[in-house]
Amino acid sequence: MTDAAHSQAAVAAAAPGPLPLRRSLALSFVEKYALLLLALAGSMVLGRLLTPAETGVYSVAAVLAGLAQVLRDFGVGQYLVQEKDLTPAKLRAALCVSVGSAWTLGLLVLLAAPPLAAFYQAQQLRPVLQLLALNFLMVPFTSLTVSMLRRQMRFASILLVNAAAACVQLACSVWLAWRGWGSLSLACGAAAGSAAALLASVALRPAGLPWLPHWRGAGTVLRYGGYAAGGGLIDQAGVAAPDLIVGKLIGVAGAGIYGKAQSVINLFNQAITSAVSPVAFSLYAAQARAGQDARAAYLKTISCMTALAWPFFAGLGLMAQPVVRLLYGDQWDATVPLIQVISLGAALYSMFSMARYLFLAGGHVREQARLDAMSVAVRIAAVLLAAPFGLDYVAWGLLAGALGRSWFTWRCLARLSGLALGPQCAAVARSAVLAGLSSLAPLAARMALPSGPFQLLAAGAGGLLLWVAGVLWLEHELAAELRRMQGLLAGHRWRFWKVN
Repeated sequence: MTDAAHSQAAVAAAAPGPLPLRRSLALSFVEKYALLLLALAGSMVLGRLLTPAETGVYSVAAVLAGLAQVLRDFGVGQYLVQEKDLTPAKLRAALCVSVGSAWTLGLLVLLAAPPLAAFYQAQQLRPVLQLLALNFLMVPFTSLTVSMLRRQMRFASILLVNAAAACVQLACSVWLAWRGWGSLSLACGAAAGSAAALLASVALRPAGLPWLPHWRGAGTVLRYGGYAAGGGLIDQAGVAAPDLIVGKLIGVAGAGIYGKAQSVINLFNQAITSAVSPVAFSLYAAQARAGQDARAAYLKTISCMTALAWPFFAGLGLMAQPVVRLLYGDQWDATVPLIQVISLGAALYSMFSMARYLFLAGGHVREQARLDAMSVAVRIAAVLLAAPFGLDYVAWGLLAGALGRSWFTWRCLARLSGLALGPQCAAVARSAVLAGLSSLAPLAARMALPSGPFQLLAAGAGGLLLWVAGVLWLEHELAAELRRMQGLLAGHRWRFWKVN
């Protein structure tokens, strides 16, 4: 193929597709909800097949490998989404950086497995880490394809890649756990899922993507990726630190309890944040490449995010025990007080969770790395001080870390984007009223009904009805979307009755 043909193919691969924003969000939500349902089903089964100690071993291993995963593509994914002039040479350089960093880190994880197992006094940690190291061989090729699909906002293709990985991982993990493989079942499932994602990404890769890497131009990618990967590593260290600290100071069983509490908290991230963030980043980046101001889109985003997050975390705090027993069984009741405290911090930070993507889309990758460093330092210090006193104090340490991170993010928004606290508070004011209104149902259910599935059903159904009524009454940003959905459903019903 000639250079001109290569350039045309690269431009076609880099150009955003015609997908409307609503359809992109819908596909992203379909993907995340499908993955969430699979993960919930797997958690409910695996929570009954594996002990807290077996789960804790994998939690520690996954956290350790996750720290390396942040560096595996060295910020290549973010670079590809925000780069204005993407050429075939830059694509090959991006692949070179991604493969070089991922394979090096995979080797380091493999070599570090024996000393880490000795440090945590858990020999089962060694084979789990060695299995997780296999993922680093496959991930670079998958991530390059997914990043380009995200740049094009081709979320249907991303859905297929991630769904293939999730289904294979779940099936493998559950089958091996049932056969008595313990923590190894989860590691084998992760490796099988990575292989499935690689095969699916090969079938869906955009035209013009290179198969072979080249070092020429890698310096440009490294300069951007150094700050992006550094910030991501620091941020991941803040996520990982509580697991590692709890695993060392309290024990792997404590790490398993803490990990289960976090898995309940992360339901919102899996269902909402992880669906909105890739679309928001693509939108902010497209506006930045076109020289437009993304602040209005950002304020609308946080208004919608808090309208979902604040009622969710309020209801979760009130209904923590029946939720945990439904998902995992009563052997995990120790997670309930942790969930109730950590929910407060998660609700607060949801107001600022999209700021990262606004900064990265605007080219403020260095400032985002500094923000991550300050936030993580506060989080780690708080957890280190709290861990000797027990898991309940760790939860309060995490709340202190969330307060610090929210403060630092607000200051960066004011300095980098010119967003004062006033407009941000105005954007989320109706969300606060909405959270209070929708919380009345779980509060009433908790006071009037015994703990159990019926109490949870009454709280969820009543909270949802009050939330919908509140959105319409307050004329929230989401009201137009609810009315649009109502119109679509009414149209479908009318067509059904005409046909029948």
